[in-house]
Amino acid sequence: MTKGRLTIGQMARLNHIPAQTLRFYDKIGLLKPVSVDEGNGYRYYGVSQCAWLDMIQYMKSLGMPLGDIKRQLEARNPSLIESILTRKQEQIDSQMVALQQQRRAIGRSIQSYRHYQTAPPDGTIVLEYIPERCIYSIDAGINFYAYGIDAYEEMLRKLKERMLADKLPQLYFCNAGTILRKKNLTARDFTSSEIFVFVDKEFVDQRLVVLVPPCTYLCIYCDKFEKEKEYIGRLMDIVAQRRYVITGDYLCEVIAEFPLLEKNQRGMFLRLQIPVGFDKTYN
Repeated sequence: MTKGRLTIGQMARLNHIPAQTLRFYDKIGLLKPVSVDEGNGYRYYGVSQCAWLDMIQYMKSLGMPLGDIKRQLEARNPSLIESILTRKQEQIDSQMVALQQQRRAIGRSIQSYRHYQTAPPDGTIVLEYIPERCIYSIDAGINFYAYGIDAYEEMLRKLKERMLADKLPQLYFCNAGTILRKKNLTARDFTSSEIFVFVDKEFVDQRLVVLVPPCTYLCIYCDKFEKEKEYIGRLMDIVAQRRYVITGDYLCEVIAEFPLLEKNQRGMFLRLQIPVGFDKTYN
């Protein structure tokens, strides 16, 4: 230190930052040295400037951009500080929600693949209790039972478009299933154009979603889209044989998706499910 002056190296060491940072602050006008030697170009700082640097580092630790810090320090306006910090807080809150959604989506994907790895083989029929779920669905205007997998792809495009319009995060756009309403199911009328995805009720506008209540389901596992109608028939035969009472709509849930690259299409492992109750008068 010379006559109360600090070289750039001394100022940097004293404040535990790189000298290059001080050069950058000088360049953008955020913290200029008190003097520059005209002969050798050396920068010199006053020790009192450490207070200014402390304020810069504090604001940076709060996540404030350097441009906002510069404007605030130049204005010396507490109201401006509050405004900037409030905006930053709102940004952090939004990021936290997005991270929570992402974490929940990753959890669902992990659960789906674990379910796939431990699921019964294709064609296995089981009774399962399934907890409450939350779905976002649309009517895509295409009776997918009348067409093949290409119709499903077209429905997915419509679903994505609607999700974007409703501002739903695209992380929910996976494993889209289909719905067959109870009245069509009981008549064995394969007519439906509804497609859905599972969402988190905490993060989606409640006006856009439907809660599927917890229930016991008669399920059959299915490894090909083309088998669905046949397998629904098997489920309905068992419903009749065992005198189960159908209590709601049929869901075709996609447990896991696998791209079939050689065929340029999706491979899906499905859980076909009919919510059922029990006829207590039947022994």
